[in-house]
Amino acid sequence: MKKMILAATCALLATVGAAIAEEHVIEMHNKGEKGVMVFVPDIVRAAPGDTVRFVAVDKGHNAETIKGMVPENADGFKGKINEEFTVTLEKEGIYGVKCAPHYGMGMVALITVGEPVNTAEAETVKHPGKAGKVFAELFGQVVASN
Repeated sequence: MKKMILAATCALLATVGAAIAEEHVIEMHNKGEKGVMVFVPDIVRAAPGDTVRFVAVDKGHNAETIKGMVPENADGFKGKINEEFTVTLEKEGIYGVKCAPHYGMGMVALITVGEPVNTAEAETVKHPGKAGKVFAELFGQVVASN
């Protein structure tokens, strides 16, 4: 009987935890308010356990993490071109995201999960073309909000 009560309690807690987790949607566009080749939004603030769904509104885009811009012991992710996908982010920190075909054009985003514990390390990563300028602006917004 005790095992059944324990199992029921665990199931209930798992359900409550899933209900609390939030889904964030990031769209991939050829053009947006901030220019061409953009993630909308380009900054997401999430809690550990939240999911992020990437939606290719326009063709030719993907979303993937950038080496050196994920929290320690966190898994990166890589979506396929033109495909919607969802990732659950468990580890606190900053996740830098790029669209591989449009990285140099500045198609990047930042996801902050909980406390941005790896900000200093993530800010040191070098980026091609316009991506460095866009990341500098995004980091400025993240730091200002903390």
